[in-house]
Amino acid sequence: MNRGRRRENIFSTPVDYQSFIKVLQEAAELWNLKIAAYCLMSNHYHILVQTPDANLSRGMRHINGIYTQRFNRRREIEGQLFRGRYKAVLIEEDSHLLEVLRYIHRNPLRAGLVEDVNDFPWSSHHGYLSNAKRWEWLHKEFLLSMLSKKRNGRQASYRKFVSLDDSEETERFYSLKNLPSVLGGDSFKQWLKEYFSHLSFRDEIPESRLLAPSAQEIIATTCQHFQVTKEQLLTSRRGQENLPRDLAIYLVRVLTRKTMPEIGKHFEISNYSTVGSVIDRMKQREAKDRDFRKILKKMKSIMVKS
Repeated sequence: MNRGRRRENIFSTPVDYQSFIKVLQEAAELWNLKIAAYCLMSNHYHILVQTPDANLSRGMRHINGIYTQRFNRRREIEGQLFRGRYKAVLIEEDSHLLEVLRYIHRNPLRAGLVEDVNDFPWSSHHGYLSNAKRWEWLHKEFLLSMLSKKRNGRQASYRKFVSLDDSEETERFYSLKNLPSVLGGDSFKQWLKEYFSHLSFRDEIPESRLLAPSAQEIIATTCQHFQVTKEQLLTSRRGQENLPRDLAIYLVRVLTRKTMPEIGKHFEISNYSTVGSVIDRMKQREAKDRDFRKILKKMKSIMVKS
């Protein structure tokens, strides 16, 4: 979301609204943004977007920058239009996502601009009720499928859903002066902390991205490297080291940032403390054993390239 500098209008005429929607469509195609919803108010906007390529910053720079250029060009003026950088909230992909969708589309109602959400022309609400080709660019099917498994009943389910008032949790969240960066349950927030813990002390994140392999891919690659079957890799006998298994566990932890209980499920280990012991043992071995570090480096290289 973003708003005009000093709360000034960023949309004054129908041409402005249409121009911004055109910019959204261009950004969706150019930067692979999955724009699921939008609502354009006179002095601010809301967008619900998914970024498969992890390029939100680049996409938003395009949207805000190109729209500002076109806005100024029509008026033959120069200068900043928005108050500054956009505000982004990461949303858990569950009921919270639907709540935000409804919150965005009901924005004109809360502002007193219309008495019926159907009467506001500058939101994607109408796209959720239409099968016209002009709305094909809108990434709406995923959210509609969350409302109804049957395709024929999705629009009716959406219409009923959006007619309901916003939840207290959502209203309370967006009423905060300093808006948090995450909207979701406690377990989701904890997962985020664990998953991104390796970035805690990074001053900057390079644009290049590394797609983490899945646990199954790591297990399969480890089996191939050591020429063992999956059953052999998962075998555990007291007092006997199973290096392929231990190495695979360590790689899953390092490359995917999964929690120890999650790792345990992949390796048929019920006690997550056992997983922790293996990880600690491998970490110590990495620090002391040069040959082990070579094996680890080679395995990581194979994973990354794949």
